Amino acid sequence: MNANSELSFPAPAHWIDGKAVPFDGPVIEVVNPATEAVIATVPAGTAEDVDRAVAAATAAFPAWAATDPAERAAVVRRVAAGLQARSEEIAATISADMGAPISFARMGQAGLPVMAAEATVSVVADFPWTEEIANSLVVREPIGVVGAITPWNFPLQQVITKVVPALLAGNTVVLKPSEVAPLAARILAEVTAEAGVPAGVFNVVHGTGPVVGEAIAAHRGIDMVSFTGSTRAGKRVSELASATVKKVALELGGKSANIILRDADLKDAVTRGLSSAWINSGQVCGAYTRMLVPAELHDEVVDLLREAAAAYTVGDPTEESTLLGPLASETQRARVATYIERGVADGATVVVGGPGRPEGLETGAYVRPTVFADVDPDSVIACEEIFGPVLAVIPYTDDDHAVQIANSTDYGLNGAVFGETEHALAIAKRMRAGQIDVNGPQMNLLAPFGGYKQSGNGREMGRFGLEEFLETKAIQR
Repeated sequence: MNANSELSFPAPAHWIDGKAVPFDGPVIEVVNPATEAVIATVPAGTAEDVDRAVAAATAAFPAWAATDPAERAAVVRRVAAGLQARSEEIAATISADMGAPISFARMGQAGLPVMAAEATVSVVADFPWTEEIANSLVVREPIGVVGAITPWNFPLQQVITKVVPALLAGNTVVLKPSEVAPLAARILAEVTAEAGVPAGVFNVVHGTGPVVGEAIAAHRGIDMVSFTGSTRAGKRVSELASATVKKVALELGGKSANIILRDADLKDAVTRGLSSAWINSGQVCGAYTRMLVPAELHDEVVDLLREAAAAYTVGDPTEESTLLGPLASETQRARVATYIERGVADGATVVVGGPGRPEGLETGAYVRPTVFADVDPDSVIACEEIFGPVLAVIPYTDDDHAVQIANSTDYGLNGAVFGETEHALAIAKRMRAGQIDVNGPQMNLLAPFGGYKQSGNGREMGRFGLEEFLETKAIQR
C-alpha cells in the first residue's frame, strides 16, 4: 500500500499564541515531488501575520524566561517524547512533501530530531548559567524573541536544532518553515501544546522568504534571527537584520571535500564517501560532494564508485527499497539538471548518471544520480553548491595539493579525511571547515556544527547550540 495514501493534512493555518489561526487569504500549494500532486496548502503569510506572532511571543517571554531551566528541560523532554510517539506520521508526512525515501525518512527525518532534542536537553543540568570570575558574577540570560527561518531538506531536524535550544535558553520563538516542505511544523506545534509549552512561546507563520522571512529578519520586536539556507539568502537576512543590530546566526551552504589519502582503506573510503554525497538525494549542506583522490589511484577509485553506485535504487519514495527519491521540487530538479549539463559541457567524465531523467521516471522531480571523474578543481561543478546527488572526483598530487584544493572554495562547512589515523588527523587540522570527519565516525549530536567563510557563523548542537541563544551579563561586586 502507498505509505502516503492515508495521510490527511489540516486546513491551512498559522500557529500563534498556542492555537491554529484560521486563514482565508491566498495559500501556497504543497506539491508531492514524486507524483506532482498538490497534497496540501498553507497560508501565504504576510508581515501583519508576523506582527501578530511577535506580539504573542513578546507577551509570553517574561514568564518563560523566568522559568527554572530544569522545568524548561522537562517540557522539552515531553516535546521529544511527543515527536517520538508520532514518528511514523512525521516520516510519511516529510516523505510526501519533500520526497525523502520512507526508510530514510524514519531515521533521518523523524528519528534524528528526537535524538537531537534529547542530546541538547542533556546539557542543561550542568550548563554554567552563572559563574564567578574574580569579583564578577557572570550570568547567561535569554536573548528575547527569536526568529527561526528553516529550509526544506530536513524540515523538522533543522527546526529542532533552533527551537529546542532557543526554548531551553528561555527565549520565545517565531518560526517560518520552508513553504516547500512545511507540514511537519504543524505536527511540532501540536506536540508543543500537548507537552505544556505555554501559549505564545512557540509560534509558526507560513509564507515565502521574500515576504515572511524578510519581515522576521527586519522586525524590531525580534531580538535574534537563526537562519539555515543558501548563502545568497543568508546574506539578505544579515542585511535586513543589521538595521536593528540584532544577533544573527547563519548555517549556510557547503562544498565539502572528502580527502582520501594514499594510506586509506580505499574501498571503505569510497563507499562511505558516495553514501555521504548521495544521502537525502544529495540535498545535504554537509555532504561530501568533492572526492579528492591521489592521481595514481584515480582510475581505481572510479571503478569502485561505479560498483558502489549500482546498489542505489532510484524511485518511489514510499517503497521500502528505494534509496534515492525525487528532489524536493521541480525547481530544484531543474537547477541540479543544469549543473549536470554544465559538468558535461566543461569536459568532466561521466562515470554514472549524467543528463536526463532516470529510466521510467518521467513524472516527478527526478534526476540521474551522477558521478563525474577527472574534474577540474576550478570548474563550476567543483566550486558551486549543487544540492543534488552529484559527486565530483578530483585528482591531486600530494598532501599540500589536496589541502589547497579542499580549501579553495568560498565554503567551509564540513569535510572528511580517510587514511591512517595520525596522518588523517594532521590533514584535518589544516582544513578550513567547521567540522571534519576522520574515517567515517558516528555522528556526535553534542559536537558543534557550523561553518567557516561563506558557510556561515555561529554553532548548532549541544552546549554550543545552547550558548548561541543566550546573552552574557557581568555583574561586578
